[in-house]
Amino acid sequence: MKTKKNQFLSISKLSFVVVLFLAVALVSCKKDEEEKPVGNPPSITLSADATSNLTGVEVKSDLTINAPEGLKQLVILKNGVPFKSENFNGETTANYEFKYTINETNPGTVVNFTFSAIDKLDRTSTTKTFAVTVTENVLEVVQVSGNITGNVTWTADKIWRLNGFVRVQDGGVLTIQPGTLVIGNRDSKGTLIVQMGGKIIADGTAENPIVMTSEKAPGLRNPGDWGGLVLCGRAKNNITEATGQPTELEGGYGGFHGGSDDNDNSGIIRYVRIEYAGVPINPNEEVNTLTMGSVGRGTIIENVMASYGLDDAFEWFGGTVNGKNLIAYRCLDDDFDVDLGFSGHVQFGLGIRGENLADQSGSNGFEVDNNGAGSSAQPFTSAVFSNFTIIGPKATRETPISLQFQHAAQLRRNSRISIYNSFMTAYTWGLYVDDDRAGSGQAFLDNELQIRNVILAGVEHWGGNGYGSAGTVFTTAPSNGAQHPNNPRGVALRSHANFPGGQAAYEAHFNTAAFNNRLMDKWQDAGINPSLFDDDVINPLPVAGSMLLTAARWDNTPKAGAYFQQVPFAGAFGTTDWTLGWAEWNCHIVKYY
Repeated sequence: MKTKKNQFLSISKLSFVVVLFLAVALVSCKKDEEEKPVGNPPSITLSADATSNLTGVEVKSDLTINAPEGLKQLVILKNGVPFKSENFNGETTANYEFKYTINETNPGTVVNFTFSAIDKLDRTSTTKTFAVTVTENVLEVVQVSGNITGNVTWTADKIWRLNGFVRVQDGGVLTIQPGTLVIGNRDSKGTLIVQMGGKIIADGTAENPIVMTSEKAPGLRNPGDWGGLVLCGRAKNNITEATGQPTELEGGYGGFHGGSDDNDNSGIIRYVRIEYAGVPINPNEEVNTLTMGSVGRGTIIENVMASYGLDDAFEWFGGTVNGKNLIAYRCLDDDFDVDLGFSGHVQFGLGIRGENLADQSGSNGFEVDNNGAGSSAQPFTSAVFSNFTIIGPKATRETPISLQFQHAAQLRRNSRISIYNSFMTAYTWGLYVDDDRAGSGQAFLDNELQIRNVILAGVEHWGGNGYGSAGTVFTTAPSNGAQHPNNPRGVALRSHANFPGGQAAYEAHFNTAAFNNRLMDKWQDAGINPSLFDDDVINPLPVAGSMLLTAARWDNTPKAGAYFQQVPFAGAFGTTDWTLGWAEWNCHIVKYY
């Protein structure tokens, strides 16, 4: 018989065994948890670890990333320098398409991209490398001269070199494929001329624009290295209307144009860059980058960039053609020159100048004439331009500029142009209604020449009103808000002595409340992007909160026809950059072939 003492001992032993068992079990569980297998570190597989191609071509490699413990980040280096990173949300497997457009220009250059994946345990994968080699262009160069008749196609697998005046004759159709390179010979004044009745179908894309440029290597190119592109149509101009005969473009190179068919069709110029044009045909007579003589509204002119031309970027001599998305970039004479009764509608244009790239004749954003004599010959020059951004050369009061820069817009010689919903800045003078040869001033007061919803901005501390002398600059930053040391040579609103009613009448009409025009002392107040004054990478979009984004009106623009998009912004850009993909701000360093 067990005693109570024995019973107590038995129970104690049992309790000890139970506690010991539980402790062992707990330790065992913890050990199991601690020894639970951890997944492998992340790893990367590339679809291609090396490639080679030409400058300007997009290359790619597809990445497959495995991260059993969850992917946190992908880090990409370019030649050992941080290039890009992508964050992930714990995926165990991820695919990533890496793309790069080659911008290096020297053949043989190798660019190494390295990829590292980091998982949620902060473990880093073994580095993988994608090597990109720049190759030499081995495209065949085709020599082109003389006349083009019938249907002819220039393909993107060759380079087409213009020798002398190459003419698309009446009935001929020249098709230029997207991505094609056309170069012009300087010695022979290589120029592409589409004669009356001829057509050009130069229909590029944002991804594959057509490029017409100098034949010279990077660093050796200059304005005027070749002729340019000339379109001659059969629409009306105010010389042909008087004489009944086609008239010839300046220079006497056989660019005859003019007729009675305002719906004439000279083809398509779309997603085209034209660079370093303007070769002198005769002394002081250069070809424009894009010359349009009596071009009819059946023609399409869209997404065209004129860069580093020796004369005007775009010039219209009569005609009715419409246009949109035009860029005048660092050309020497005028950005947009209008003459001989041009009556088309043009929307979304950007003009940017180089500080010392100006013409001896005087350089303007807009230069507009009815004709050289300023007569009342009809049709009047009555084109309508809307949503233009005109950026002059003067970024700051310390910026030295050529003495030949003049006006953001000079409207003269009996013209009847209208400018709506636009922004202009950084010229010595703003808007000049020039009545040296009378007519434009009275047309302005009679609302035949219309300026509506236009913002003119000066340069901070450059003269008392933001418009100063082109020949004098500050060499040090102002310490007390001091203005330019000379009396301002320029003003925002300039009128000629012949203006009806004088300067007071001019200013009063411009400032009519219903016209919604505005003057600003400095361009920063409008909220334009400062990169518009840069030499390389340009972001043309207004900054966040810019007043330009909501500055347009369409209830006071009676000459705006159906062609115009009624956008809310003034200037060329809202929140969408239509230059992406096809525009080139650094054509002086691009190796094309």
